[in-house]
Amino acid sequence: MSKIRVRNFGPIKGGLRNSDNGGWIDINKVTVFIGNQGTGKSTLAKLISTFTWMEKALTRGDYTPEYFTGRYILGEYLEYHNISRYFKGNTDDLFSSTENNPQTEIEYEGYSYSMKFINGQFAITKNNRQGYHLPQIMYHPAERNVSSYSQDFRRNKTLPGSLIELVTQFLIATQAMNDRVKLPINNLYLVYDEAQKSVNLAGYDYSIYLHEASSGIQSLVPLYLISRYFANSVKISSENREQMSSEEQIRFRREVAAIHANVTLTEEQRRSALSVAAAKYNKTAFINIVEEPEQNLFPSSQWEILKSLLEFNNMSTGNKLIMTTHSPYVINDLMLAVKANYVYGIIEQCGKTELLDEIEKIVPRASIINSEQLSIYEMDDEGNILELGKQNGLPSDENYLNEMLEQSNEQYSQLLRIENKCR
Repeated sequence: MSKIRVRNFGPIKGGLRNSDNGGWIDINKVTVFIGNQGTGKSTLAKLISTFTWMEKALTRGDYTPEYFTGRYILGEYLEYHNISRYFKGNTDDLFSSTENNPQTEIEYEGYSYSMKFINGQFAITKNNRQGYHLPQIMYHPAERNVSSYSQDFRRNKTLPGSLIELVTQFLIATQAMNDRVKLPINNLYLVYDEAQKSVNLAGYDYSIYLHEASSGIQSLVPLYLISRYFANSVKISSENREQMSSEEQIRFRREVAAIHANVTLTEEQRRSALSVAAAKYNKTAFINIVEEPEQNLFPSSQWEILKSLLEFNNMSTGNKLIMTTHSPYVINDLMLAVKANYVYGIIEQCGKTELLDEIEKIVPRASIINSEQLSIYEMDDEGNILELGKQNGLPSDENYLNEMLEQSNEQYSQLLRIENKCR
């Protein structure tokens, strides 16, 4: 699998600590980052998004390694996620730099390319590993509920590129709806009004505009609809996969060369033109990167959207789901999905197929996870990253989120003891 190693970038300082693999973070089938706010969860997710995209662009031939290793180019692409000033060891970085604050080190190892940023130098090497899936990459920022409103703000250049891209893809996904789409919560349906160019929410006896809905629904809808759209399109693309002929590859590379040679294009126009040209390549994987899937949702609704995301992730072999979360419910629900995978296997071994209906009501087979395909990392306030261990194949319950729940329970017990002293 792909992996990444990060030290001294933004809030991340020491990187992965409790591992004997040199600090490498595995980008697994399902990868989760937990921890307090401001500890680097989204920073790590954004780095993964950036480097997986660069690997795709290199593999497809959009850019050469020499282009990406040019001065300041890496910083320009990290600006897409508003993290270009997170480098350490520079006089104008966001975080103070001293002799005790060493320079940024970032290494990414993929199937097709490896990349290394050390001592201010960026190097790229070609790999010969087999099994690379050309991915569709989608980043869902925490601010995704703004997609419920006007599309006009996409012209605001101060917004991060990931948010503008989310709104663009949400518009594409809504326009691709052939019929109303059932949401995983509250027995609600999503309807696209072609005449009004609006997204409506339909319940049992009412219909409202999406921007009139609750904040939780406004957060869930773009996440669910875009994930559903790309998971299905990648599945269809994989099943109908046809390799480019040699003549088509030559024409594609000539088209790419012409785009790069056109000095009248702005960088944004060049990227857009390359994206259109590269659409000829079939995507065979969907890398779904989600900030806070639980955002503004009740615990039972958190479970429903998580089941959907896991189902989409299981639709194609090369798919990956990467999440950041503050929610202990998400971690506990992942434990259910892992345990259900084990129980499904036990049922098949014992031959009691009548039990399948019972377990399907708890965790659908489409949403289960093999424990070996799940990695959970905890970020601490000191800038370190810890990989959570497993107990009997399940994620350990010894993590920051559960510790906060235990602390809350203990404080409640203390209040009860104080109350009893007055009786």
